[in-house]
Amino acid sequence: MKHFLLIGTLMACSLIATQAKADERPNIIFILVDDMGYSDIGCYGGEVNTPNLNRLAKNGIRFTQMHNTSKCFPSRACLLTGVYAQQCGMDRGFTEGIKNAVTLGDVARTAGYRTLAAGKHHCGQSLYDTGFDRWFGLRDGANNHFNPGNQRPGEPKPAQKKPGKRAWCIDDKTYTPYTPPEKDFYSTDYYTKYAISYLEEYKDEDKPFFLYLAYTAPHDPLQAWPRDIAKYRGKYMVGYQAIRDARYKRMIEMGIADPKMKLSEPVSKDWNSLSEEKKVEEDLRMAVYAAMIDCVDQNIGKLLKKLEELGKLDNTLIMFAADNGCSSENAEKAVGGTGEIGSMTYWASLQLDWANVSNTPFRYYKNYSYEGGICTPFIACWPKGIKNGGSLNHSPRHFVDVMATLTELSRAQYPQEFRDQKIVPMQGESLVPTFRGLETPERKKPIFWQWSKGKAVRRGKWKAVANGGEWGLYDMEADRNETTDL
Repeated sequence: MKHFLLIGTLMACSLIATQAKADERPNIIFILVDDMGYSDIGCYGGEVNTPNLNRLAKNGIRFTQMHNTSKCFPSRACLLTGVYAQQCGMDRGFTEGIKNAVTLGDVARTAGYRTLAAGKHHCGQSLYDTGFDRWFGLRDGANNHFNPGNQRPGEPKPAQKKPGKRAWCIDDKTYTPYTPPEKDFYSTDYYTKYAISYLEEYKDEDKPFFLYLAYTAPHDPLQAWPRDIAKYRGKYMVGYQAIRDARYKRMIEMGIADPKMKLSEPVSKDWNSLSEEKKVEEDLRMAVYAAMIDCVDQNIGKLLKKLEELGKLDNTLIMFAADNGCSSENAEKAVGGTGEIGSMTYWASLQLDWANVSNTPFRYYKNYSYEGGICTPFIACWPKGIKNGGSLNHSPRHFVDVMATLTELSRAQYPQEFRDQKIVPMQGESLVPTFRGLETPERKKPIFWQWSKGKAVRRGKWKAVANGGEWGLYDMEADRNETTDL
């Protein structure tokens, strides 16, 4: 009898020890923004007011060479799956969805995590059907931020691209379109509102959570609350070049940019060649864009406050990135509408001149495989687990590395088969050694990019890149701005 009691006691102790060990695993949050440039936020040199992102940077690590794929849906596919978009059927279109891959939600859930999502998922599948317990958000590319659906009584008609065809999901239900009943609806605010409500709902669970918070801001249409726009009106009347120069100076002071490298040539217009009326319009355009980023930061502040209230901030890994570089696209003429830039009734785009400033110090924009299209600000903050808070990391990284990182931290088993499909092996390399203050080893594999006409490959310091024509070759240790084709 004593023998059996001893065995029972040991088993109970083992179970308690295992549970205690499991409880030490971090909560994980990935925050993604849409079509935001490399130098927009304060901790990467921008003039936009981002105190909460700056706080994360001060206590975490800023990566200077994290990369996406230059386009919304393949970037999100890489991020969610840890494999390239070409390997999971997401390199040419998004209607059919992810194949031969698992999502971060799938892997985290099999490891015992509560999996939550709010925001954009540019894919034909629902996140609710691919590993996430809860989801509120857009299952499409872009939407009106104040009203993604039909005109509401007593309100003007919202400007829409493909009106009535944008899919929106709330858990297992899909709405095409989704017309929010709340008159104070604004996408950034409500994505955060739902994310915080999920944290509150599951706050007493004895297991960690993974939250994917994917904002559509600052993707066009440029729309923001008037109170946020007012903060930036007049700030941009100094013109494109003055803002770019000021950003570059701050980036050098921060160590984000290397003054020994040649700065890429600006491509924006001569500000003095614009009429006074056009200058005022361009100031407003950039002010609305800045206000959208400001609002994202405000909402990240709300999220941090909630984590503090729950006593979970210290052991939560928060990562932040953009899904591609700032966009030079112009949907304004095609969609348009009525009213002023920034309002619900008008679909405005940032366009090339400000996009060039936004992507300082790089060349090109969204859709290109040059650094202006693929390099993103990337912050990782985890008070309990990251050494060297406030540091910079200059090693080349890619979104495919996030799956390897989550798998290691969650102690999950990455599957070979899932949902009756053979699963492509992970393509990335974990960021955990960097979090622990260890020297970052040289990558074992090259990094690849291909979207539309853009294509590139990076091995060590060498990057070959093209945009449909001849390849160029750049030494990225001496020329990250890709100014001298070798």
